[in-house]
Amino acid sequence: MDFDWSTPFPEGVISFLDTDLYKLTMQCAVLKYYPDVPVTYAFTNRTPEKKLSRKAFSWLCEQISKLGNISLSDDELRYLQTHCKYLSPPYLEFLKEFRLKPREQLNPTFNPVGPDTVAEDELGDIHIDISGKWVDTILYEIPLLALTSEAYFKFMDTDWNYDGQEDKAYRKGMQLLEAGCILSEFGSRRRRDYHTQALVFRGLVKASKDAEKRGLPGKLSGTSNVHLAMRFNLPPVGTVAHEWFMGIAAITNDYLKASEEALRRWVGCFGEGVLGIALTDTFGTPAFLQAFSRPIDYLPDTPNIPLQGKGTTPSRSYAEVYAGVRQDSGDPASFVKVMRDFYESQGIEDKKTIVFSDSLNIEKCIEYKRISEEQGFQPTFGVGTFLTNDFVQLSTGKKSVPMNIVIKLSSAAGNPAIKISDNIGKNTGDSAKVAEVKQLLGYVEKEWAGGDETSRWGKADDAIKS
Repeated sequence: MDFDWSTPFPEGVISFLDTDLYKLTMQCAVLKYYPDVPVTYAFTNRTPEKKLSRKAFSWLCEQISKLGNISLSDDELRYLQTHCKYLSPPYLEFLKEFRLKPREQLNPTFNPVGPDTVAEDELGDIHIDISGKWVDTILYEIPLLALTSEAYFKFMDTDWNYDGQEDKAYRKGMQLLEAGCILSEFGSRRRRDYHTQALVFRGLVKASKDAEKRGLPGKLSGTSNVHLAMRFNLPPVGTVAHEWFMGIAAITNDYLKASEEALRRWVGCFGEGVLGIALTDTFGTPAFLQAFSRPIDYLPDTPNIPLQGKGTTPSRSYAEVYAGVRQDSGDPASFVKVMRDFYESQGIEDKKTIVFSDSLNIEKCIEYKRISEEQGFQPTFGVGTFLTNDFVQLSTGKKSVPMNIVIKLSSAAGNPAIKISDNIGKNTGDSAKVAEVKQLLGYVEKEWAGGDETSRWGKADDAIKS
């Protein structure tokens, strides 16, 4: 595809593919297994000091309404058919006709911090309620987060420009590739805007080409943003989100078996060895590993069920079949040790992958690479906000700090949906339900010095590294 790189891409979100791959794969699985389940989502700003003006909120609402105009183009359909063959024909037919209905499904609100003056520069906290069928609302998360971040940096923190973003990404990419890291760009949800993300990924692609010429050991495996992957004619990359586990747990209301059911239906939708990176921490890694160790109970319509002998299926476990796991909360060093002990206890000798994705920077990637390789793992890195929202204020030279915002499933089938994770700062959902599930699963709280969610990407007075 040809694009004019000299001018920013149109503001806002204008394509269903401007999202992370796992939103499409999860929508595919939800369509197959849970097409009529009603859900709600909750918006949380973990940096509450970062507020919007009424003018910024009005722009955000305008962009939200435009989401209802999006449809899948013929070029986008052909791209998915060519590069994402695991997306089933029934799902692609569904996506061809799919439309978001923000007027019916979304309720954005603005709550002034002081007396309501209705002035454009009045500051307030925003909230976005999302409700509807799971299959109809699952694609909102990434666009809403990206639009909220874009609104903040379009109207509130405006002392910045795009100068040097591509070169900065190139330098970061070269440092990681020289260190032998395998990395992907995971920065859609908290990017400054789409144009920033496009500049960043172009810088990474340029670094990857130069690294290959120089014979460097690292590799750029791609981007989770499907639209950018399409622009660069690459396959998108992705794993699975907490949402899949949270939704199934809420629907079944059986937290002892929810992780196994989520694994079973993921394999049931895509087959063995496809999209085979497991997310371990939704209800704490120890509880997940109990499910991960169990033999696969194949659903009847699982694609490409492996046969052994005359019509029998092998009793391989999920841990054997999955290529590896993703670490997204808690202490990475402890996680690596836990996974090594787990695989050894299961007699699994295959070299497995660990995808690190929790608030990464160059130093963390290099350190986690060392720790993982010492334990016999293949580490890879999904680097997000550090790439797509790394700016300084032009007038002061101080860091322009990203927002830390999330949208998480809050209910499914009328039951509360929660996430516990391996870090108390990432607990999400009804607090009573969180406490109940922790007790049920025997969850043990762990302290980790790096778990402060209010300053994940630094503070405004942090020194800027060159």
